[in-house]
Amino acid sequence: MEKEKPKNFIYEIIDEDIRTNKWGGRVHTRFPPEPNGYLHIGHAKSICLNYGIARDYNGKFNLRFDDTNPEKEETEYVESIIEDVKWLGADFEDRIFYASDYFEQMYKYAVELIKKGKAYVCDLSAEEIRKTRGTLTEPGIESPYRNRTVEENLDLFERMRKGEFPTGSKTLRAKIDMASPNLNLRDPVMYRILHAEHHRQGNKWCIYPTYDWAHGLEDSIEGITHSICTLEFENHRPLYDWFLDELGIYHPQQIEFARLNLSYTVMSKRRLLQLVKDGYVDGWDDPRMPTISGLRRHGFTPESLWNFAELVGVAKRDAMTDIALLEFAIRDDLNKRARRVMAVLDPIKVVITNYEGEEELEAINNPEDSSAGTRKIKFTKELFIERADFMEEPPKGFKRLIPGGEVRLRYAYIIKCDEVVKDGNGNIVELRCSYDPDTKSGSGKSNKKVKGTIHWVSAKYAFNAEVRLYDRLFTVEDPASKENWLDYINPQSLNIIENAYIEPSLKDSKPGDIFQFERQGYFCVDSKYSTPQKLVFNRTVTLKDGWAKKKGE
Repeated sequence: MEKEKPKNFIYEIIDEDIRTNKWGGRVHTRFPPEPNGYLHIGHAKSICLNYGIARDYNGKFNLRFDDTNPEKEETEYVESIIEDVKWLGADFEDRIFYASDYFEQMYKYAVELIKKGKAYVCDLSAEEIRKTRGTLTEPGIESPYRNRTVEENLDLFERMRKGEFPTGSKTLRAKIDMASPNLNLRDPVMYRILHAEHHRQGNKWCIYPTYDWAHGLEDSIEGITHSICTLEFENHRPLYDWFLDELGIYHPQQIEFARLNLSYTVMSKRRLLQLVKDGYVDGWDDPRMPTISGLRRHGFTPESLWNFAELVGVAKRDAMTDIALLEFAIRDDLNKRARRVMAVLDPIKVVITNYEGEEELEAINNPEDSSAGTRKIKFTKELFIERADFMEEPPKGFKRLIPGGEVRLRYAYIIKCDEVVKDGNGNIVELRCSYDPDTKSGSGKSNKKVKGTIHWVSAKYAFNAEVRLYDRLFTVEDPASKENWLDYINPQSLNIIENAYIEPSLKDSKPGDIFQFERQGYFCVDSKYSTPQKLVFNRTVTLKDGWAKKKGE
């Protein structure tokens, strides 16, 4: 059965275009990242939207790198973007393109505008251009170089390309209207001189197109039908239209939608780069980062990000999305697929004084998935339980283990705490308990009931692992709005537990494998620091939204 198409204003526009045969029935979208950083969750939303449109209308989808700024772009970023797009499942087939491959064509288009008297070489510095641009209430001031002859402009532009002038000494500007109410139409810069090596073109070019000049041309050259952009490009659309109309070339349709803003997160590449370079996080793929690589290392699945994109939807106005929605999307996905296991993060030893030997018990892998089956777990005389599951002086309503009290061990027996062993400093080091052999889980021998059930692992068979408890990177909802935004980094965003105990069924786990640690949360095997000698598990998300409770305290 064909999946129903989403209902949003972009799909309504495309439906109408199909009805009127506007593009000959074609639908062709693209994702055009600049390779100056790693992709983040906002880019994931855009990828899902653009590829989803192409998929739903049996159209085409391009991956295109807007590599027009050699000072900030690196091959590392290109490779990471390709990996992220593929991981999300957005199939661009063989359609991977680079703006730099169109530099020659863009240059020829610029020459056409010069010949039409619609572009000129300007000697004003970047600062002088800014000062003469005007304001929203005052018109700009025309450049003294605006009325150079066509011949002079052609000569200067060719010499700019040949490298005769130093970086920043000249620009090519469109000749439009310095009094336009749209500041983007006040003779915008099309080319600037930049003597820098390009990651693909090397030193072939020393003039580089601006994004405003390149954007519409790239879509035109590739035959894109629907150029989906975020709202900050809405005021630039008249400029893109002007370039394409003056050149008389194929003219795609630009549609703007609201970008993703996520609470307790910064989305600016500049700020994300600062977090990486200044060591606030452990690289672009740190699980606290909103990057796709960080989310992947954190244990997020492609399906959860697609579900999140659908939950957020497509809007025409900017708004803040609660990060709890993203966490809901991953919980909802992992609840169906993650195998349940037992892990003790803060262990206290339990010795069952009236038990000898060992046995295998049966445990359910996932109650949400009957096909996941069961596994065997070892039950032995010495176990580990969570320190928080025992209290000498419990508060009212405490349903776990207390002196003289009983609790059920998950999939095993009911035990009773008979003795508390402490060291010379008064710290609890061991609990001595007795078990009721007639209370084996599922045996049906006893009708005894207890209020609490806790998880455990065998002290003999459990293996030692490192567990990293990740939390939100910032303590305020909108850190980007704060002048000193770095002051709001959450000091508890990472808590490393070096000696957790994990049930032996996980000993051969591979990087990226995801599990639910019962009563603890969802965890994945870290792809960066896990070794054959010691596994590292990253917490993906808690079982419930504990943050909301934290905020209410």
